[in-house]
Amino acid sequence: MSVKIFIPLFIALVSLLLTHCGETEAPSESAPPEPLESAEAPPVTEPEPEPEAKAEPEPAPPPEPTGPPKVRMVTNMGEMVLELYPDRAPETVGNFLQYVDAKFYDGTIFHRVIPRFMIQGGGFTTDMQEKGTRDPVKNEAGSLSNLRYTIAMARTAAPHSATAQFFINHVTNRGLDRDQARDGWGYCVFGKVVEGSDVIETIAGVATGNKGGHQNVPVAPVVIESVRRDG
Repeated sequence: MSVKIFIPLFIALVSLLLTHCGETEAPSESAPPEPLESAEAPPVTEPEPEPEAKAEPEPAPPPEPTGPPKVRMVTNMGEMVLELYPDRAPETVGNFLQYVDAKFYDGTIFHRVIPRFMIQGGGFTTDMQEKGTRDPVKNEAGSLSNLRYTIAMARTAAPHSATAQFFINHVTNRGLDRDQARDGWGYCVFGKVVEGSDVIETIAGVATGNKGGHQNVPVAPVVIESVRRDG
């Protein structure tokens, strides 16, 4: 190859190389990423606590009865209150209160009235019909004396035969006490009149006669309208 031909070829080659070396690749422009707007979270609002439900106060229990039980006897001649003594005659008081709670005495009468002795009732209706009763209770006489205005159980000659009938002593009758009774048993006192002794006096003063085979029966009926626990 001649030198003349080589030189132009060499020059052309150098020129070509220089042309490519001067070209640089332009960086592609890309939009910068937009900053994300940080969405502020709304403030957390905690629910207000519900007010605690106030417990309704429990109703107070009924007051316990203090002292001996009492009953109020309403008659067509007035009212009286009797105080009972279950600590001295428990079965007798329990028996009497069963009749009271059953309203057994409503409409019965004082069918035997003897002044300066006693007034007896709780067993007959106004037409002198005797009411049916439960079984008798044992005689608990001996703890209390048959003093004026005390209430005691009536009975037959059998010592343990008391059922519903009772009597109220118009005067003190110690001969009915167990330690002085002829039969050695006596009559069981289980309470006394604490209000309305004037009613006893009024009843003791009524006119009496014979009726239905019974003596000392009030001419005008002395009616026990109701007997209820009192207080």
